[in-house]
Parts: sequence; structure tokens; C-alpha cells
Amino acid sequence: MSVGAQHRTLREVVADEIAGQILRGDLEPGTRLYEDRLAESLGVSRNPVREAIRALESTGLVTVVPRRGAYVSEIDAADLRNLLELRAVLEGYAAELAAERRDDDVVEQLDRCISAGAAASKAGDVVTAAGHHREFHLAIERASGNSYIAQTVRPLRQQTELVFSVLSDHRSMLSWDEHRRIRDAVAERDSIAARERALEHMSGVIADLAEFEAKDRRSGGPPDGHHT
Repeated sequence: MSVGAQHRTLREVVADEIAGQILRGDLEPGTRLYEDRLAESLGVSRNPVREAIRALESTGLVTVVPRRGAYVSEIDAADLRNLLELRAVLEGYAAELAAERRDDDVVEQLDRCISAGAAASKAGDVVTAAGHHREFHLAIERASGNSYIAQTVRPLRQQTELVFSVLSDHRSMLSWDEHRRIRDAVAERDSIAARERALEHMSGVIADLAEFEAKDRRSGGPPDGHHT
């Protein structure tokens, strides 16, 4: 079935499909995105592909270079580390507030994200796992009761999405164990532990990114591309 047959706006469907190819590693960092080739493979015209690429540029997954075209964004480990460190502080604060305002519906939503996300990781479905990872953190941010946290974290999340798929093979189920500890602290109304568990989770991502960077330097090659 072509993507045009699905019940969503064509630009959104095409953007999701291209993002999925990036997250799965089908399109590796640095790969040139040719509108005509993507349009042919997806069974659509070039216009929705062009619009989708523009939309994906704002997420950080795609980089558009004037007069040169669009490319899958490459990983700058130093920049990502700085962004992740800032995101860690905000995620920790959000978890602290969510624990203080503990709500049964939120805890149930976190349980669903963890259960579905762990199952997707076990099955090797990086795209679905990334979606549940994202929804877990969004639920924490909403539960914080501070709308400015979500507004501030959103661009940071968009710029760091790629790292979670690159590290997915290494972190896999470990990441969901970290999410369970955040969930437990929120459920127990332990705001200090919730903040610490969130910081530990992000610190684990930063440490794994450093390890990935070191291996990449030793190999002398580009990232092997697999994008919480």
C-alpha cells in the first residue's frame, strides 16, 4: 500500500515514513535525500516529499544545505552532549514536580509506555520504541503542571532524537529499567528520587554517547546509523 492511501495528511504521512527510515537506520547520517527517488519509492509526487523534508528539518533529523540539497543530519557528539546536559536538568525538574503532583492516571500512562516500549525494544522495533520513549517523557512533562517545561524541552528533544536510535542497540532494555525507576519514584511521591532517577537516565545516555564517540574515533569511520 502506498503512503498516500493512509488516512492522514500526505505531508504528515510522508514525513513519518522518512523519519522512520532514518530512525531504523535505512537512511544513515549524511545520506543525501533526493526528492524524486523518495517520491518514487513512496508512491507520491515530489511536492509532499519537499514539504515533509522542510518539516523534518525543524526536528533536527534532516539538514538542508542551500544549493546543495537535504541530508540526514550527522551526529555532532559535542553539541549533543551539551544539549543532553541541559535537557537532563529540565527532565529532572519535571519528574520532581510530577512526583509532587502524583496522579493515578499519569502512573497508568507511564506503565503503558514502559510495557509497550520494552516490548518494541525486545522485538527490535526502534521506531515504535522511540515513540513510547518520547511519550513517557511527554507524560512526565505534562504531569509536572508547568507548561513552560514542555515548551523549553521540545526543541532540545527534537535536536537529540537521533542519538536515541544510534544508541538503541546498546541501551535497549536498560533504558526501560531506568524509566521504571523514574515511574516508581513518581508513583511513591518521592520527588527527590524522581529527580535523581531522571538525571541518572539522561546521564546514562550521555555516557553511552561518549562511548559511541570513542568507538567511532577508533574505527576511523562514520557512525553506523541505526535515533528516548
